[in-house]
Amino acid sequence: MAARLDVLVEGYADDHVAGTVSLIRDGEAIIVVDPGMVRDRLDALGVTPADVTDVVFSHHHPDHTLHAALFPRARFHDFMAIYRGDVWEDRDADGFHVGPSTSLRLTPGHTDQDISTVVETDDGVVVLTHLWWSAEGPADDPFAPDRDQLRAARERMLALNPVQIVPGHGPAFVPSPSTPR
Repeated sequence: MAARLDVLVEGYADDHVAGTVSLIRDGEAIIVVDPGMVRDRLDALGVTPADVTDVVFSHHHPDHTLHAALFPRARFHDFMAIYRGDVWEDRDADGFHVGPSTSLRLTPGHTDQDISTVVETDDGVVVLTHLWWSAEGPADDPFAPDRDQLRAARERMLALNPVQIVPGHGPAFVPSPSTPR
């Protein structure tokens, strides 16, 4: 069975900044990706913070992580480990399944420690990532420590033929030949 994805907050980066916050319901897993800095709308979808089983950090910037403590029962995932309470379990995120149709991929680019969340939905593969800030750009992430690494990670995600990309700071978009590589 495919996962259901809802974007709770479309991120933005201009005079103010907030990362995109998303909810994935995948079998028994209820996953929040990048709990961010702004209030989400979980309650409108009938989900409480206590229902959330997993939280994924695309990277460790505050605009993507600040509200993590709102999810008291969740496991927390980043590029190298799973954290729950006072337990730290080392594991490589690349290919790790958070739910039956939701997996993580190492995609260094915006930072050396980025991961992307890949979700199999009824419409096809959706990639939640900070490899793109938004469909409008910037084409070349000004904070990327290694532009070649960013390009390689973008190509890796585009090779999955996603029907949609949910970027770090903008509305979801359909990749096209003009999507920056």
